[in-house]
Amino acid sequence: MNSRNLKKHLKYIVPEMRLALIKEPGGNPLPINCPNDVEKFVEPLRHYSEEYFVCFHLTARNEVCNYQVISHGSLSASLVHPREVFKGALIANSHALVVAHNHPGGSLTPSKEDLDTTETLIKAGDLLGVKVIDHIIVSSNGLYSLRENYPNLWN
Repeated sequence: MNSRNLKKHLKYIVPEMRLALIKEPGGNPLPINCPNDVEKFVEPLRHYSEEYFVCFHLTARNEVCNYQVISHGSLSASLVHPREVFKGALIANSHALVVAHNHPGGSLTPSKEDLDTTETLIKAGDLLGVKVIDHIIVSSNGLYSLRENYPNLWN
């Protein structure tokens, strides 16, 4: 069997996977220049009774080009791993990202786990060349920017 026949044979047996990038028409991309600009994107998180961790992928002009729900957890926790956060960011060819999660109980105070997760994501982003711009905590009581309140994490 020569290589041409093998390719013909395999074409029927092994499904071919192709990556297609399709730009759907829509509104103009919205930039994120400060934590309050994230509010319009995270509004639904205020109302959820379980924790959600979401990642917003940004262009070089800090315009949101994509988003991804990283995890959906329980009342007080959700699992987040850098691999899952940056997989989508790399596929979307993101320049940077903003992550956000909600506190269903209404607290805006970051937990030790929130701070540790942020630090881990910042380090991973530095290695991969996709900067973490901010980590926003959302609750029914407002927004809390870890970048504004813990700038030392970014040093």
